[in-house]
Amino acid sequence: MACPKFRGLIGLLLHALIVYAPTRGEDAAGEGEGGEEECRLLGKFTLRGYVNAEDAMHVIGGMFPIHFRTILEEDPTSTPPMSPLCEGFNFRGYRWVKAMIHAINDINKDPDLLPNITLGYQIYDTCYTMSKTVENSLAFLTGQNETTPVFRCSSGAPLAAVVGAGGSTLSIASSRILGLYYFPQVGYASSSLLLSDKYQFPTYLRTIPSDSVQSQGMAYLVHHFGWRWIGTIAADDDYGKYGVKAFKEKVENSYTCIAFSETIPKIYSREKLKTVAEIVHDTNATVIVVYSSDIDFHPLLEELMISNISSKTWIASEAWVTSALIARPEYFPLLGGAIGFGVKRGEIPGLKEFLLDVRPGEDPEDDLAIEFWQSAFNCTWPNANISYNTDNRKNVTGHENIVDFSSDQLCTGKEKLEDLNNTYLDISELRITYNVYKAVYAVANGLDKLRLCEEGRGPFIPGQQCAKIDEFEPWQLMYYMKNEMKFTVLGEDVDINEKGDVYTSYDVLNWQKNENGEIAFVPVGTFNMTGENDMEFHRPRSTCNKNCQPGYRKGILQGKPSCCYDCIRCAEGQISNITDARECIACKEDYWSNEDRSVCVLKEVEFLAYGEALGMTLIALSVFGACVVMAVTGVYIKFRSTALVKANDRELSFLIQFSLVVTLMTSILFIGKPEDWSCMSRQVTLALGFSLCLSCVLGKTVMLFLTQLAKNSKVAEKVRMSIRPIFQKIIVLNSVLVEVGIVCAYLILDPPHMLKNTQFSITRIIFECDEGSILYLCVMFGFDVFLAILCFLTAFVARKLPNNFNEAKFVTFGMLVFFIVWISFVPAYLSTRGKFKVAVEIFAILASSFGLLGCIFVPKCYIILLKPLRNTEEIVGGRAATNDKSAPPTSASCTSEVNNTTVSTVLED
Repeated sequence: MACPKFRGLIGLLLHALIVYAPTRGEDAAGEGEGGEEECRLLGKFTLRGYVNAEDAMHVIGGMFPIHFRTILEEDPTSTPPMSPLCEGFNFRGYRWVKAMIHAINDINKDPDLLPNITLGYQIYDTCYTMSKTVENSLAFLTGQNETTPVFRCSSGAPLAAVVGAGGSTLSIASSRILGLYYFPQVGYASSSLLLSDKYQFPTYLRTIPSDSVQSQGMAYLVHHFGWRWIGTIAADDDYGKYGVKAFKEKVENSYTCIAFSETIPKIYSREKLKTVAEIVHDTNATVIVVYSSDIDFHPLLEELMISNISSKTWIASEAWVTSALIARPEYFPLLGGAIGFGVKRGEIPGLKEFLLDVRPGEDPEDDLAIEFWQSAFNCTWPNANISYNTDNRKNVTGHENIVDFSSDQLCTGKEKLEDLNNTYLDISELRITYNVYKAVYAVANGLDKLRLCEEGRGPFIPGQQCAKIDEFEPWQLMYYMKNEMKFTVLGEDVDINEKGDVYTSYDVLNWQKNENGEIAFVPVGTFNMTGENDMEFHRPRSTCNKNCQPGYRKGILQGKPSCCYDCIRCAEGQISNITDARECIACKEDYWSNEDRSVCVLKEVEFLAYGEALGMTLIALSVFGACVVMAVTGVYIKFRSTALVKANDRELSFLIQFSLVVTLMTSILFIGKPEDWSCMSRQVTLALGFSLCLSCVLGKTVMLFLTQLAKNSKVAEKVRMSIRPIFQKIIVLNSVLVEVGIVCAYLILDPPHMLKNTQFSITRIIFECDEGSILYLCVMFGFDVFLAILCFLTAFVARKLPNNFNEAKFVTFGMLVFFIVWISFVPAYLSTRGKFKVAVEIFAILASSFGLLGCIFVPKCYIILLKPLRNTEEIVGGRAATNDKSAPPTSASCTSEVNNTTVSTVLED
């Protein structure tokens, strides 16, 4: 029988129950002739969730209420039976799913826990119903499309354990099935007393305390305040009924009596809910204990609001005390001041970022992400086959977790989750979510203990054998999870006893409204029972309000006595370092307030430092470039008497090399903490270096330009013949003197200086140079641009001289590189800030300098070093041809064609 692989995220996974039945007609006749009976499918399961097990060694199953309920069919016998669909997207349950995946990712990254072992997951939606939970359990047992409860066939990773299944009733149903095959199951929200019975549920463990502890705490609370007449309301399931039963056993005595005890129907019934609401309205009991989940309690809450009930004190179980479905401002007139028990709260590193990483539409099979997006932003995903999250239940007001209407607005996928304010992203009260995280770690630690077993010292008989981590039975893993389950997660020691229970303290929470009108769960005490009677409870302080801590100041409350005041957080950049400060103190210019607004700390300083990687890289490139230029200079000095070096003014070539060293080393002035002297010197030195370089290049190209003109003009030929090398040096001198004059005016009238820039960041100081007069700066570099344009034009005109080596062609390329670099530099420079702005300018300096070096001198060095036979007076002067076609032409001669006669002239020193 073929077994399918689990592949990634799943949308619909169909499972079927198999029965054997003989076929009719011809098939039946065939059977009579010796054929075998064939099997057929009675029904199919529609399961939705997430699966990632392809590359895993072991898989952890998960069951979570991603939806609130199933859609009931009016007449299920009129059509073929189908697995029901689910409705009412549950943001809280979806967050639990993400917490499990996040925990598995953290375990896979942990080098100490299960090293070299990758865990996968197989997560299904229970829809908060028993039928779906049973379907999930059968799917976990079989691992294939066809559900045969006594076989598991899967070519993927084996299932190690199951986390789930949410409510106590669901966990009881699934544990009865999984327990038959001794599959470990770890609960995160099922606190029913019944699950502690290891005869009925031998493989069930949990990371939430048993209701025995919570019921004891509720009874203690009632006795502590002297309440005598108590009402109880329970959900019509194992969690509610067993919880209230335990509470009654502990609270009832000769001084305390139960006024009424009602149940909330699991299947919505308006009439039954109205009956319960009338009893609550008419009773003279002012304290009511509610043992129910948030999903079950919400319909009754709507009826209680309609009945306009007030002046009641509500005691909440852990299942709804911090639920965003219940803790809404519109319910505060009824539930305000409620006291409840919350399981231990935890902080999960990285969970917020993981919750924000939802990408609908990226995977077409991730229909849950699309449904989440539709429900969160009240829009419809375009071209999706996923029906909008519609609530078909009648007479229930819509709210954030149950969306009762569809929207004509289309989703774009660009909506921002950060702007969302709902249960999914609320990580301020991670209680059940934290239990999910611990449950996954419980399975991982069990696997790790199994892995660390030493052969010959194992617990399994015969021969004290060990189970192998890559091949073990579920009951072998269950041994370690039941007998040796002590581990630490996020700094908390978790100890699961022989009954599969943990004992952790409960936070006693009081519903209050904060200054923003939102409900706050204010801790007013703790309840801890490590033994039978070891309890702690701390009453809240009896003052008008708490003291304003450092970082806050007093704020006057209108109409209140002077001892009553509000605590207002200091603004950014201000602090208060004493208790009950009247005013906040502003920090000095170079300081900023810390996160607590209690101390002024130095602002972070930013500049391109020598010691950081970027600075060292740029310095290395500058020094390397200077060394290359000096190497070229060495070549020129060694071969200074050859024709190619002497061609077209040897001194100008040395000046160009000197100027390139200057420009390359100038980039070092841009690195380091800016000072007034460095700000004045770096731009000035750069401008002078480029002006010297470009004016020397211009002196060379002018001669080439006149040579080109002399081809067609005798006058131009006479002018060219009359020019001596001194005139090229005069061009250089005049150009440099003009630039020196501009630089002097710039430095005298409005020089650059160091600036502490706080404009672009309130928490950082950017050390940079204020360039002073922008006009002078533009004129200074504008003159360099003017020289570059003249070089380009004269070289471009002379680029087609018919000689052996056309220097104008390489100068043209060099100028093109120069222009491309600096044209690209302008937008990059204007769009950056801080040290990267300086880095951009250095890159431009280095790129343009290397461009000029490569285009002007590399071809000549190639001939001088590798083709010395071409470096002769005859070939350089154009009086002899060369047969070497493998290299560029050989000289820098200036050639003219006059009266069909080629005249080559080498301008020597």
